[in-house]
Amino acid sequence: MNILVSNVNQFGQKDLSFEVSHKANISRHKKRKTMNKERISFFGVKSLIITSLSVLVFSCTVQENRNKTRGDLLQVHADATQSSFFENNPPNEQISEVVRMMFQDSKGNIWFGAQGGAFRLSNNTLSKIDSIKSETGGRVTIHDITEGKDGKIWFGHTDGLSSYDGEIVKNYYESDGLLNNDVWNIESDTNGNIWIGTIEGLCKFNGDVFTTFELPEGIRDTTLGVSSTKMVHCIMEDSKGNIWFCTNAGLFRLKDNILHNASEKYGIKTNFINEIIESEKGGYWISTKEALYKLAGDRLENITEQVPEVGKGIGSISEDKNGKLYFVFNQHYLHIYDGKEIIEFEKTEDNKGPVVYQIYRDQNDRLWFLGFGGAYRLV
Repeated sequence: MNILVSNVNQFGQKDLSFEVSHKANISRHKKRKTMNKERISFFGVKSLIITSLSVLVFSCTVQENRNKTRGDLLQVHADATQSSFFENNPPNEQISEVVRMMFQDSKGNIWFGAQGGAFRLSNNTLSKIDSIKSETGGRVTIHDITEGKDGKIWFGHTDGLSSYDGEIVKNYYESDGLLNNDVWNIESDTNGNIWIGTIEGLCKFNGDVFTTFELPEGIRDTTLGVSSTKMVHCIMEDSKGNIWFCTNAGLFRLKDNILHNASEKYGIKTNFINEIIESEKGGYWISTKEALYKLAGDRLENITEQVPEVGKGIGSISEDKNGKLYFVFNQHYLHIYDGKEIIEFEKTEDNKGPVVYQIYRDQNDRLWFLGFGGAYRLV
């Protein structure tokens, strides 16, 4: 399949910390330019390291009243005496300390992609999908997970692409037609195709054949992690059926098989685009190496223009049910944009939380933070 190119010519992530104690009230509020700083802390735990003793999952409720914020920190234990959604895990079923991402499927199952493979949380039981392997039979690191139109769960990982129908895992490699075995992101579209972003470019799988798509070549930049001139950082199909690609050469939109350079059209000043998500209020949020943008219609707004230091290296982004945007910059600092100002959760030296790879909103509108140190949940 060929695409027409109209006016045309890639990021990986470190230490999210917060400062609080159990059931702490937070009232101190500092202003700097348009930015507010708040201190909230998750105790130093690895919340998804499953052991025979217990697991701590943090739940922090944040309430804002003008310049005051209060946070309540709860601990949920996974042992035989206390109820939690981890209580049925066998002692040897452990998620790696490095949890790269999570995904919730149409049945409500939660999937974790980790350095040790893929894990499913279903009916209060955590289980590992053992048959996802490299071409040589070794274990893999899961980079991304999605659900196909047919209900199959797909995994992009360090040595290929895998699908799981609930019983059988099927693995795909370069020898099967995959463009490159180092897969970083995947997306299923409404037509049943699986789009695959690799370190060496983009391809599509229709269930039978892999088709390679040529995207403009960018510049290799390893300052924020793994990179290449053809790396695809994010693929997203929006509610209108447009498919967006975030690359080291800019932001591109595929519409009616024509690839448009959205960076040029809307005036995005950097070619290093990390992620794009669709806002429930309309428009799109775009994270880049140099700034955080809001795109509404043809209007592009630089959200971090007044606080440019916050715009350096914007990573994962996610919107909560109230329309507030949570984002990470410079590989570990967590911020919130409420539509008017940016609130910073200030890190501490002695209380380190996860190095965030991904912020994820589940079907119950709870936000999760996944990365080095496990996973944390904010509600």
